[in-house]
Amino acid sequence: MTDLPAEPLGAAWLAHTYGVMPLGRLPVISQAGGRRATQINDGFRLETYTEAMRPAAEPAAHLQFHLRHEVPHLEFLARLFARSGPGFVQAWVAAEPTGQYARRAAFLYEWLTGQMLEVPVRLGGNYVDAIDDAKLVAASAGRAVKVQRWRVNDNLPGTRHFCPMVVKTEAVTRAAGVDVSRLLADLTAEFGEDLLMRAAVWMTLRESKASFAIEGEADRAGRVQRFADVMARRTGQGEAPLGDAALAELQREILGDRTTIARFGIRQSPVFVGETVRHQEVVHYMAPPAEEVAAMLDGLRAFLEKTQGQSSPLRSAVAAFGFVYIHPLADGNGRVHRFLVNDILRRDGVIPAPVILPVSAVITDDAGERRSYDQVLDQVSRPLIQAVRDQIAFDAVQTAYPDGVVSNLVFHGAEPVRPLWRYPDLGSHVVFLAHIIGRTLTEQMREESRYLRRHARARVALKEVVEMPDHQADRVLHSLEQNRGGLSNVLAREMPVLRQPGVWAEIVEAVSRAFQEGADNGPSPPLPWR
Repeated sequence: MTDLPAEPLGAAWLAHTYGVMPLGRLPVISQAGGRRATQINDGFRLETYTEAMRPAAEPAAHLQFHLRHEVPHLEFLARLFARSGPGFVQAWVAAEPTGQYARRAAFLYEWLTGQMLEVPVRLGGNYVDAIDDAKLVAASAGRAVKVQRWRVNDNLPGTRHFCPMVVKTEAVTRAAGVDVSRLLADLTAEFGEDLLMRAAVWMTLRESKASFAIEGEADRAGRVQRFADVMARRTGQGEAPLGDAALAELQREILGDRTTIARFGIRQSPVFVGETVRHQEVVHYMAPPAEEVAAMLDGLRAFLEKTQGQSSPLRSAVAAFGFVYIHPLADGNGRVHRFLVNDILRRDGVIPAPVILPVSAVITDDAGERRSYDQVLDQVSRPLIQAVRDQIAFDAVQTAYPDGVVSNLVFHGAEPVRPLWRYPDLGSHVVFLAHIIGRTLTEQMREESRYLRRHARARVALKEVVEMPDHQADRVLHSLEQNRGGLSNVLAREMPVLRQPGVWAEIVEAVSRAFQEGADNGPSPPLPWR
């Protein structure tokens, strides 16, 4: 639990008074002090206000302070209202039926709890947004819904069953501003569209291999190719895979027919993320109950509908990480999670077909990025599992579920973590993925395009020495790399001309020169066999 200041204000006062704290960290904590000050630590703020700003010692006054001066925190408010009940909010809106903060509080109470308040007869005032879009990612212009009941514009970017929060910190704003289209256009201008399209074919397979590597299954060649084929055909096509039918179709194509899953689509069984250590199950994350998954996916789909036109890196991050926290499938969640990154970028029109960004490759190729990936997942999973570890058990009896899963997992701790499942703070996830997308476009794809350009030059140089079809030239170049410049017996038997005196040496010299000349005005690249 976050330590509360000695003189708390706003959410901190309410947390102290009602004994509730979110599992996720409050983005802003306020206190009273001698002078006005702001301290920022890793995007989180400690605000100090003078005594003149202290609200009255009553919940309505501190909730108004929270809505006005802090960043409204949905998980915290859900827990607060569950503990407080409707009393103080009902009394507040009855006393101030035209007050914008009282009306916002009443709307949020009903939205978060599903329980209705009594609307005052004299309710009035101009329509006001439910959340401040300068502080939080909200519904795009024109997509808010007017709620006449409280004269509030419902601009929340999801549903009460799933509404991820993205606080607009400086880091999030920079991340959301990553211009994917411009970075790709820069690559196209540098290398040409034809070469970039050839690179895209390789990168689809590279992304598939890396996605399996994240799951520790990089050696499964058939599955790697199947996932690559799915990405090539399905990215940005048809209905977004967030409903049962679309998910079932995608899952079937990813897993293939040889699977223990009896029913594709939304799972009907409990699921956790973890590992087996010395025959003991170690749980790292507990997913929401199966009966809540469909409504949560509807909330994720609502987020994508309501935020149309906003930052694609932000939207793809929320889609991908929101999906993995919902964990709606019995198997294949990780692959769909990473599939969604490119799927949303393609649907938003910032990445054209057939380009697939190998974001997983950037993560797996850099130990630091892999640690960062795990750490960003821990932002939600670690506090969640700490809260419910004692509620997770493995029974002696296995239970068979309708989707084909047989499990002895028993979990009775959904109630205390449901607000975190529904309203996760995904700001750090947006920052992480935007950084990875940027590195993919400025490093991974640029290096592959450079290699392909050098390879094309080397192929031309090779064919100046010995005429041969392109596919044979590629075989020679591949053999050169594998055998560190030596002529393999297999290749010599396949192409006897390579044994003729001086031919192989001339090939090696020509290819070496082509690679050196293809250094793109930078330092000379290492030869492919050195």
